Amino acid sequence: QVQLVESGGGLVQAGGSLRLSCAASGSIFSVNGMGWYRQFPGKQRELVAAITTSGSTNYVDSVKGRFTISRDNAKNTVYLQMNSLKPEDTAVYYCKARVYYSKNTYNDAWGQGTQVTVSS
Repeated sequence: QVQLVESGGGLVQAGGSLRLSCAASGSIFSVNGMGWYRQFPGKQRELVAAITTSGSTNYVDSVKGRFTISRDNAKNTVYLQMNSLKPEDTAVYYCKARVYYSKNTYNDAWGQGTQVTVSS
């Protein structure tokens, strides 16, 4: 079945940058909306950024102006460029994609999560 594989997380100092990648693979007919979520310890996952197939984007207020979501439809890959990172951005980041298995069948798939740690 479909898998979303994330990469790009790591440890960075405040003010630094990281670029997360998430590639969907498997029995894919097409990929619709994609997005990035993050989860702080003991809290629910929150939407960080989302992007439609056509390129429309949405961001949580706390990352506006610092993060940029983009995608490569040909590669079924979504990216999250994170600049001016702050310690409060420290979390596990998960990608999500609405994956179509046929023209009329779809499900929301999740990546395995990648740790982003920002030191002060």
